Amino acid sequence: MTEAMTDLSQEITRLWDGRDHLDEIMTRSEATGVVTEAIDRLDRGEARVAEIVNGEVVVHEWAKQAILLYFKLAEMETIELGPFEYADKIPLKHGYQAAGVRVVPGASARWGAYLAPSVIMMPSYVNIGARVEEGSMVDTWATVGSCAQIGKRVHLSGGVGIGGVLEPPNAAPVVVEDDVFIGSRCMIVDGARVRRGAKLGAGVILAASTPVIEAETGAEVGRGDVPERAVVVQGVRTKAFSGGEFGLPCALILRYLEEGQDHDRLKLNEILREHGGSA
Repeated sequence: MTEAMTDLSQEITRLWDGRDHLDEIMTRSEATGVVTEAIDRLDRGEARVAEIVNGEVVVHEWAKQAILLYFKLAEMETIELGPFEYADKIPLKHGYQAAGVRVVPGASARWGAYLAPSVIMMPSYVNIGARVEEGSMVDTWATVGSCAQIGKRVHLSGGVGIGGVLEPPNAAPVVVEDDVFIGSRCMIVDGARVRRGAKLGAGVILAASTPVIEAETGAEVGRGDVPERAVVVQGVRTKAFSGGEFGLPCALILRYLEEGQDHDRLKLNEILREHGGSA
């Protein structure tokens, strides 16, 4: 972290700690200036809410604190865009062409979301604090929630919901790593993680508490954390309750792809069809 970024993070933390008495720390306009600088850095990709360090998700709490402070400081205003009118505290993101981002009509992102060059947004939505890396596509009616981290060359298919995790500031957001495929209508929420090269068939529901199970062995390999290059479909695991036996959702690993199969869409469809799934 640069010296300027360190100073900024310390200022944000100071404001956050005194958020109930901001006027005793600095003027409202000064506080708004500090917070705006932090959101601008998120918007340009110079800062980020979370990243993977030595295999673990590290959350930069000050960045989340800046977002929460902006909600506290900002006033509601009318935003007009062509024939459309919005009432919100956060402006829309601008400058897509200069940033090398393709945005189809009907798509929108909030200021404070970072979209890397060569990202494609079909009619979709990316919230403040989220980050979408190079070569990724946010397909039609997909949403990327606040602070979610989407890697390179990721395909979020139609209707995918990537949940936002803004509070508490130390909570890990959803992380989708490089070269991941998320099938139509999947829901990835509650700080879940999908690791490099994994492929999720249509309709998978993954939360932090969702069991991830290998179909061949029946072994539970984790909760809310899909391993690298795993091909996953929605599954059901039976559990006995006092009122009877009921099926609870799980993420079922059909197999693991070998290196080099990561971008073979035909191979993925073949595997999913073999087990009654689809992309």
